[in-house]
Amino acid sequence: MSQNNPQSLTVPLIVAKKRAREKIVAITAYDYPTADLMDQAGVDLILVGDSLGMVVLGYENTTPVTMEEMLHHTRPVTRAARRALVVADMPYFSYHVSVEETIRNASRFIKEAGAKAIKVEGASKKRLKLVESLVEAEIPVMGHVGLTPQSIYHLGQFRVRGGEADEARRIIQGAEDLEKSGVFSVVLECIPQEVAAMITEKLHVPTIGIGAGPFCDGQILVFHDMVGLSAGYMPKFVKKYADLQAIINEAIGRYRDEVRSGEFPDDSRAYHLKPEVLDELLGKRRRKKAQVPAGQTEDNRGLRGNRS
Repeated sequence: MSQNNPQSLTVPLIVAKKRAREKIVAITAYDYPTADLMDQAGVDLILVGDSLGMVVLGYENTTPVTMEEMLHHTRPVTRAARRALVVADMPYFSYHVSVEETIRNASRFIKEAGAKAIKVEGASKKRLKLVESLVEAEIPVMGHVGLTPQSIYHLGQFRVRGGEADEARRIIQGAEDLEKSGVFSVVLECIPQEVAAMITEKLHVPTIGIGAGPFCDGQILVFHDMVGLSAGYMPKFVKKYADLQAIINEAIGRYRDEVRSGEFPDDSRAYHLKPEVLDELLGKRRRKKAQVPAGQTEDNRGLRGNRS
């Protein structure tokens, strides 16, 4: 592993980073090889986000994502992460019906998928009670305010939240209420950086920003966005650190052309018999051929096909 400190990060260690003024590096992952690379690179927190619905499963938004899909993608990430803290997103309607169902669903991420914490969106009164119940059940919770993608049908569109004073005050209050309810951190999504700075200063738990400016205690990006694998419109806050789409397209195009031309695979990519084995096989074929009665060929005895 490339990082100097291989110690597995826990919820208390993540919280301690705020006190130590150490920035928290977070990113999304949905499979083993990607999470393994992130862990080796020294990422602090890996979120198995319900964003997988859009960047992996091809849904229009996050609302169709199911518990089983989230569990399926969380398992390989937790197998790969030896250092990073893995947090799993509670998908839409997995925590909206009752406290009992919420705790049951959240516990599956811990017991069955190996996550160390879960994330829920929103800070309504009912949501705050759910957070308290989850924490009471000893399930660490990450909160999420600002733009909450699971509310897309209620919001109408993805846009920056907290641009007006009343809405900004609600978001600030929601973050404070989440802290009182027991969350160990709060994601701040798509809010003005001034509002994010106010929240970060008020809270004792870390804030993780995505489109919330530089004053948060940490930052998170969707993996597919930052490496150029996402197609279509990209929000202003996304920084593309690589263009893997172009690299992969070029590689697939070369493969296609070489297969069609016969260039791939060449002799260097093929396996070969040992000379003595080849001689033995060819010798048997010759002897068999010599035993064919005069006037009769292997073809008319049913031995058709390639005999080389």
